[in-house]
Amino acid sequence: MDRRKRGPGSTVVWKYIFAGCIIIYTALVFVYMSGSNRPFKEVKQAMEKKIDTEHMKDVSSQGLKRYYGLNGADYDGVMMYVSTSSMSAEEVLVVKAKNTEQARELEDAIEKRIEERKNVFEGYAPEQVKMLKEAQKSVRGTYVFLAISPDSNSYREAFTKAL
Repeated sequence: MDRRKRGPGSTVVWKYIFAGCIIIYTALVFVYMSGSNRPFKEVKQAMEKKIDTEHMKDVSSQGLKRYYGLNGADYDGVMMYVSTSSMSAEEVLVVKAKNTEQARELEDAIEKRIEERKNVFEGYAPEQVKMLKEAQKSVRGTYVFLAISPDSNSYREAFTKAL
């Protein structure tokens, strides 16, 4: 039997399947990595509805300077809540950077802060260290998010929906 008359070979079919997978993967990467056109004020309002303000206080730009050594005025928007107790590592941070380079700098500062906080709590508060290890971080375009909390997953979900 002549092989050419049976239709496309399996290699051709696999090429199309592979090409389709690449297209789907690329689309997902663009969706995931894309930022948001929503104004910071709207994102902040959506996040503040979720935050436990009974146990956390708003420190925003001053907190960014105090805890991260970064000037809040250099960013398009800063929302930062920290625990009212010095014995807790709880923290929620949302920053809208002016560009992706600034967002990367903020990511580095977040990693440094998490490591410093782990060292602080290492000897006497293992539950705080665990919370720091399970911190939720996300960068979407120029938006940078961090949640160190028992509710960090719900905070991250709220952040994603807010965008």
